[in-house]
Amino acid sequence: MKRKICVVTGTRAEYGLLKQIMIKIKKNPDLQLQLIVTGMHLMPEYGHTKNDVKKDGFKIDAEVDMTVEGDNLSDMAESVGKGITGMNREFKRLKPDVLLILGDRIEPFAAAITASIMNIPIAHIGGGQVSGCIDNHIRNTISKLAHIHFVRNPLHAEKLKKMGEEKWRIHTTGSLCLDAIMNMETLKPEEMSKKYSIDLNQPTLLAVFHPDTLDIEKSITDTKNLCDALVELDMQTVFVYPNADAGGRRILKVIQECSRHPKIQLYKNLPQDEYYSIMKNSSLMLGNSSSGIIEAPALGLPAINIGNRQKGRDRLKNVVDIDGDEKDQIIKTIEKVLKDITKQKKRSRYDGVYGDGKTGEKIVEILSDIEISDKLMYKK
Repeated sequence: MKRKICVVTGTRAEYGLLKQIMIKIKKNPDLQLQLIVTGMHLMPEYGHTKNDVKKDGFKIDAEVDMTVEGDNLSDMAESVGKGITGMNREFKRLKPDVLLILGDRIEPFAAAITASIMNIPIAHIGGGQVSGCIDNHIRNTISKLAHIHFVRNPLHAEKLKKMGEEKWRIHTTGSLCLDAIMNMETLKPEEMSKKYSIDLNQPTLLAVFHPDTLDIEKSITDTKNLCDALVELDMQTVFVYPNADAGGRRILKVIQECSRHPKIQLYKNLPQDEYYSIMKNSSLMLGNSSSGIIEAPALGLPAINIGNRQKGRDRLKNVVDIDGDEKDQIIKTIEKVLKDITKQKKRSRYDGVYGDGKTGEKIVEILSDIEISDKLMYKK
């Protein structure tokens, strides 16, 4: 009988990383893929990206609507409660043998809480990392609930050990972002240029800014400063929607106002291959997304990280950190990086710290072989 691996995904970005694992689960004769979509995938205002999952040939076994009205932390908490109720209903029906989740958002958090109470083994990707927002608390909580850990590098493995996780549960498999990049057919520069009206002879900025849930008001102020800087610089910019966390809608309003500028384009979401194509051909990434720290160096892209959302996350030399409190500081930093772009791109070279591009293959092999026993389920 095949082992049922239930994957939960709540965002386009997360799905893009899980996709390579899902493909390999489907191909494995000993495993059966179950797929639950939730969160932003089901929200029309973020592009209804469950349709993209279907286009990729995946059967969606369940949809769990976690959306609640509002843009505050209390609404975010209510969304978790709604998610737990929905996950409970679907886990009872699907009866998965293992829950596989990635990262630190509220969708995997709701799934992990539910699976823990229902005695479903939890395999978690991305533990042992550090960031400067509420995601940090969520990630660490999921790690304490999880029975199997897949981490990016030995540093993250060591952090999990210090949290009390047993060594045999932790597998250093690398980062899924490298799998995605190595298995992705990016657009040719001229194709990307035509589709997104980008002049390849001019510098291109890629901006992604999410709310910092530990300081939403500062996030909004930082967004305003960034937008004012971009308007003043008058440079071609591709801006991507913020996520749906508390404060996201207020940040979006600021960005929408900014996108009235003729050289600033705003997109609800970008297919992963096109997102990586833009990253590959951009001069600089701006904002507070983890992709500026994790994916950008693999594509040789310098990144300016603004604010505290990624505070504490280990990073390579491609990242320049600023606080974002002043528009002029952002402008000066952008100008400085672009002035010495050749040197900055050399600093952005990827050194293999996130693995070898075979992370998905390693994870699926472990999920297939690991014994589901009392030893696995009873945590010290």
